[in-house]
Amino acid sequence: MKNYSADEQLQAATHILTTLIEHGYQALIAGGYVRDLVMQQGEKSDIDIATDATPATITGLFSQTIAVGEQFGVIVVIQNGIPFEVATFRSDVGIKDGRHPVNVVFTDAQTDAQRRDFTLNGMFYNPFTQQIIDYVDGRSDISHGLIRAIGDPPSRFREDYLRPLRAIRFAARFSFTIEDNTWQALRDAASGVDSISPERVFSEVDKMLRQPNPHLSVKLLYESGLLAHILPEVESLWGIEQPPQFHPEGDVFAHTLKALSLMPPKPSSTLAWAVLLHDIGKPPTMSVSDRIRFNNHHHVGAQMSHKVLKRLRAPNVLIEQVSTMVENHMNFMNVTKMRLSTLKKFLSRPTITEELELHRVDCLSSHGDLSNYFFIKEKLSDFEVQQIKPPALLSGKDLIELGLKPGPLFGEILGELYDMQLEEQLFSKQQALEIVREKWG
Repeated sequence: MKNYSADEQLQAATHILTTLIEHGYQALIAGGYVRDLVMQQGEKSDIDIATDATPATITGLFSQTIAVGEQFGVIVVIQNGIPFEVATFRSDVGIKDGRHPVNVVFTDAQTDAQRRDFTLNGMFYNPFTQQIIDYVDGRSDISHGLIRAIGDPPSRFREDYLRPLRAIRFAARFSFTIEDNTWQALRDAASGVDSISPERVFSEVDKMLRQPNPHLSVKLLYESGLLAHILPEVESLWGIEQPPQFHPEGDVFAHTLKALSLMPPKPSSTLAWAVLLHDIGKPPTMSVSDRIRFNNHHHVGAQMSHKVLKRLRAPNVLIEQVSTMVENHMNFMNVTKMRLSTLKKFLSRPTITEELELHRVDCLSSHGDLSNYFFIKEKLSDFEVQQIKPPALLSGKDLIELGLKPGPLFGEILGELYDMQLEEQLFSKQQALEIVREKWG
């Protein structure tokens, strides 16, 4: 999908607003875009439009529309190739399933604002007059750094049990405090997250991990009781002591939070989830002998990571990549002792760049020794792509032409030859053929 600039999006949205206004309807920009405008955020959220035009009217006014939630007053209007949610001002009636109202009543902007989640998201904006329309004191709460539910906090959370997660995401992203009544209602509603689809939970946590202050999100999830419901494997890291000579930062939970805080801005989902889950194998593998040990925690953690992400219905490619990264994160301690062929195989894996970043934050959040990190960086700089993973000099077809019969021996021969090639002991197909004739001919 094409990425459109902020100016292109605003221009297309303005066309929709103009069309609605010219036909006698009220139309305003709503939600996150207005919040980001008030907060002077450089990167703004997608533009949503709110209007007193009915869904049927909206569909009739625009040539390209999609009725994604017509019963709730939401129509997607495609303008200049860009999709915009255009929602009719409404009031929600009743609570159906912890996400949808029983019914909606079309109304005006002031009433519509009262059914939204938090005050910082409840404002409207008129781009023609550059007026912020604020019926919920959103600007005041923003100036005081507060996340406050609109109206009655318990009611707001019962309407959609994803809202506690959203409150935490916004609080962490902006380093805001959750207002006391909202926080208490959020904690009381924590078990309601069990009724939310895994896909929605994954999406919300994924946003938390990739935005600023991911460590604050996870800390608030723990303190609210939500973490025990959505990621009990991470919650169980709390209080798991570690050997202080390697982990002066504290227990495994403290280590994980610190690692999350050290990730680069806007990390990929793969890196973010790998950092979060890289040590979840420690609680079940903890033992005390000469010191606290977590033998094979990377193997156990890889299996657990696979199950966690499968439970959350994460994309399959993400599940495999994160599990691989967790499995391999302890191998970095051995890189200086690896044979050249082993090292090249290690560096040729598709997740190596993100694994190296995981290793960096893992070290900086514990003992601080980055010698292996810089060793790998130097090797990656020295090796050309062709050197790290060159095409094999021989194939099974070549072995057949030499008169060898296909079988398990083929794999051994080709593997040994490829290792020699990676060790820079073999440089041509002719050399490889001569070795095969001498050793296996």
